[in-house]
Amino acid sequence: MDAKKLKIIFFGTPDFAVASLRRLVEGGYNVVGVVTSPDKPAGRGLKLQQSAVKEYASVVGLPVFQPEKLRDEVFLAQLRALTPDLGIVIAFRMLPEAVWSMPRFGTFNLHASLLPEYRGAAPINWAIINGETRTGVTTFMLNHEIDTGDILAQCEVDITLSDTAGTLHDKLMEEGGALVVDTVEALAAGKVQPMPQVVTVGESKTAPKIFKEDCRIVWDAPGKRIVDMVRGLSPFPGAWSMMAGLETDSEPRPNPAPAAEDILVKVFSAAFRRGPDPATPGAIISDGRTYINVACRDGYVSLLEVQLAGKRPMPVAEFLRGFKGITEHTFI
Repeated sequence: MDAKKLKIIFFGTPDFAVASLRRLVEGGYNVVGVVTSPDKPAGRGLKLQQSAVKEYASVVGLPVFQPEKLRDEVFLAQLRALTPDLGIVIAFRMLPEAVWSMPRFGTFNLHASLLPEYRGAAPINWAIINGETRTGVTTFMLNHEIDTGDILAQCEVDITLSDTAGTLHDKLMEEGGALVVDTVEALAAGKVQPMPQVVTVGESKTAPKIFKEDCRIVWDAPGKRIVDMVRGLSPFPGAWSMMAGLETDSEPRPNPAPAAEDILVKVFSAAFRRGPDPATPGAIISDGRTYINVACRDGYVSLLEVQLAGKRPMPVAEFLRGFKGITEHTFI
C-alpha cells in the first residue's frame, strides 16, 4: 500500500513530538487528526497555554482533538469517524486499548532509548546520569504494558562528553522524526518484522520519573558521577545542592548579623578534576572571583554555571561577584 495514503492519527504534546509531526506533514503523509493535551493555565496571569503539538497542528490546518478522558464515548466516536489506518504516539499519556487498537495497522510509539533499555518517563536524563556513551530511538507497537511492545525499528545516537539532557533531546528529536517516517513506509510496504523485547532479569536499566530529591548532589560521590548527573539534569530540572551559611554583599545586615540560612544552588554545568588528596566532600575552594571548586570523593568538581532561586543561570564568576567569603561556606 502507498504509505502516503494511510490515514494517520497522531498523538503527542511537547516539542519532542512536533519534529515527527512536521516530518509527516512536510513529507505529504495523510495525517487526518491530531490528539493532544487540553490547554492548561500557565504563567502569572494563568493564561491558557496550548501544547507545542497543538500550536503546530493549528498552523498547518490539521484537525485537533483535546479530550479530558481518552475513554470518552464522544471522543472515541470522533476517532472512529476518521477510519484511521495507523496511530502514532510520541510523548503522550498512556492510551487505552479502545484507542490504540482502533487503527487497522495498530498504533506505534517512538521512545527515546534503545529499548528494552531505559523504559520509563525520563530515558534521556537517565542515560546521561548513568554515564552511557550511546543511546537512540525506538519505534515499537503499543500493547497493554508501557514500553514493552514489539520493536519495529531503532537508530543509535552517540552521547558525547559535552552533551546535556538538552542537547541530547534535540539530537534524538531529529533522529526520531526520521525513524517515524521510515517506520510508516516499512509498515505500509509490509517490510517490518516486529521483534519481541528481550529483557535479561537484573540487567536492564530503567528510566523512572525524576523527582526533586533525585536531583540533589551527593558530594561524597565520585567526581565523574557528579558531573554526569549535572549534565543529565541540565537544563531541566537541574541538579542542586544546599550551601550552608551563604551570605551576599547586596543586602545590608544589622550588627551583629544573624546567622545566614542555607540556600539552594542549582548547578547546570561542571567539570571534574581528579586530586590525590581531596578535602572533605562539599568543602569549597575558590579565589572568590573566578572559580569555585567543590571537593568530592576523588578530587574536585569545578562549578561553571549556577543559579540561585529566583535568579537566572549565570557563569560562576558572575555569581561570585555577589558574594564574599565564599570559602567560609560549604555545600551539604
